[in-house]
Amino acid sequence: MDNNQKHLNHIDRVNLGSYYTPEIIVDLAYSILNKNISDIKNWTILDSSCGYGSFLAKKGVAKRLVGADIDKTAILEAQKKNKDITFICQNSLANVCRENLSIKTEEKLIAIGNPPYNDTTSIIRNSIKDVSVQNKIDSDIKTRDLGMSFLLSYNKLQADYVCVLHPLSYLIKKANFSLLSKFAKNYKLIDGIIISSHEFSDTSRGMAFPILIALYKEDSDGMTYDYIQKYQFKVKDDGSFCLRDFDTIANYVQKYPNKKYLNGNDKPVAKFWTLRDINALKRNRTFIDSDTYNTVYILMEKLPYYCYIDVFKQYADKMPYFIGNCDIIIDNKKFNDIKECFIAQSVHTNPILKNKFKFREIPNAKLKIDNYFKELLGNKLGEKYAKNFN
Repeated sequence: MDNNQKHLNHIDRVNLGSYYTPEIIVDLAYSILNKNISDIKNWTILDSSCGYGSFLAKKGVAKRLVGADIDKTAILEAQKKNKDITFICQNSLANVCRENLSIKTEEKLIAIGNPPYNDTTSIIRNSIKDVSVQNKIDSDIKTRDLGMSFLLSYNKLQADYVCVLHPLSYLIKKANFSLLSKFAKNYKLIDGIIISSHEFSDTSRGMAFPILIALYKEDSDGMTYDYIQKYQFKVKDDGSFCLRDFDTIANYVQKYPNKKYLNGNDKPVAKFWTLRDINALKRNRTFIDSDTYNTVYILMEKLPYYCYIDVFKQYADKMPYFIGNCDIIIDNKKFNDIKECFIAQSVHTNPILKNKFKFREIPNAKLKIDNYFKELLGNKLGEKYAKNFN
């Protein structure tokens, strides 16, 4: 099996989201399927973004195997290796219906694969992203991200099960989950496992982010965001975690530009860069000294929380990759017990604050902060993660 789609250059790979799926990940997906579907050999399996056909190379796993992809070269290569599989070269997000994929209405259908995820609003590789790709998608499934559109396409195809890889952020970020409302109305997450993006050689150079190998089952009750918050996500080789176990900074501060919400009596004492998730915090600034469209204006009573975020950034690389798309986590009670330590640490290490404020030295401040993070991670994820802060 080729180790990637070598005929695609870097720009095409970014725009098509085409990355080779290692066999160990394919095997993981099938192990999840076999665990939950006892008669899988009586089903039709569809990979509508099949590339070279990694997910369809398993012999005798299903009654029928169907692969589709917009990439003609990949389809021709897949056909050479798998003569008994139905391959179709087409845009799987345009004119979506079973008929166009040679699948009958009565066939029991499992959608599988590693569909592309390419957020056109993300700043990552934004200079080479081709937004015209989005113009070739059915209007009722068009979103800002190709991967979300693929999930919505499985809903149009009325797949009985969907077993695909996608960023965990699709589910755990409320705005993303809302974009998937048509899918969430008819499907429920019943199993899955989180892996690191570094499992893929083509993405191993950047910051690791969590990918979910998800299994959804068609369900008239669907799933709500509350269901996702309570869901116990399994992590490959790393236990599990639940969103509901964590309190986040979003409950205490304004994350996004707030100038229009300020009144004449408000006196901001500092400025901060827009907040997103933990991974975004790693690459973005915290305190700033300029007025931009990304500026959050800070009032004095909220300054300790922004100092907390500034210090959290100093520790962010020690956080497990699988919470990278979560909001910045906090134990508010324990934070308030030692908030002077966070203020002191931020003021003494951040040049912008150092020039603005004077704050007394706090004895053993760093040790107290270290212990705070040990407890924050250890209590929720286990002692394994607390050791990162020794």
